[in-house]
Amino acid sequence: MEKETIIKLNKSFEEQAYEQDGIEYWLARELQILLGYADWRNFLNAVVKAKESCKTSGEAVSDHFVDVNKMVKIGSGAERKQEDIMLTRYACYLIAQNGDPKKEQIAFAQSYFAIQTRKQELLEERIQLMERLQAREKLAATETELSKNIYERGVDNKGFANIRSKGDWALFGGHNTSAMKRKLGITENRPLADFLPTITITAKQLATEITNFNVKKNDLKGESRITTEHVKNNTDVRTLLGKSGIKPEQLPPEEDIKKLQRKVKSADKDLAKKKLKGKE
Repeated sequence: MEKETIIKLNKSFEEQAYEQDGIEYWLARELQILLGYADWRNFLNAVVKAKESCKTSGEAVSDHFVDVNKMVKIGSGAERKQEDIMLTRYACYLIAQNGDPKKEQIAFAQSYFAIQTRKQELLEERIQLMERLQAREKLAATETELSKNIYERGVDNKGFANIRSKGDWALFGGHNTSAMKRKLGITENRPLADFLPTITITAKQLATEITNFNVKKNDLKGESRITTEHVKNNTDVRTLLGKSGIKPEQLPPEEDIKKLQRKVKSADKDLAKKKLKGKE
């Protein structure tokens, strides 16, 4: 298929989208023409197959295929009712997948939706990645603040490490920092949080934030009192997670966050290069 044809079909499909209450949709009668079907009944065969595919995938057919009637002119100012169907983007995708691949338009649509689906997957992956990176940065900032606060209250770096390890012991159900590193196969010289999932990083951050708040509020001093406070807060957060059936020590490790940071930087550089080329 020529590049010009692909661009034209892409533009035509997106331009035929409607929107209602923030939801985009297409009309089957218009999609019929776009996909190269001259006969409505033949097109309905693809629609029926698409509905079956929708049902098989576990989706509610009524959420993606909505029967409607509209008035169309038939000449001399007269009008008559015409059956039509409101289709979501997912419904359009299913119709394309169940259409005649010999048709140039169908072949395009199948490729088009495959690309769009991959783009959505990449977008979701990027969002999840950024959420984890942001959670890790927030935890690092909160731990740095706690370190400064307790240093002013007579606790050195070794004492801070002990407090943090006891907090992990409470959060991870009896596994301190070193035990969790061994459990997850993390080298001792790497931060445990760099390999934790977002939910666990966020849990650690919340417990540390509460400790920070109460250390300043109650003017807690000394390693013993601050340790007691930090253990209590991590225990409370663990209890909260437990109500949703989450046990932090049972969650598998995730990819090294340092590698993810390098991936993001590399992806951003590639994107910047593409933008510069586009302007040339």
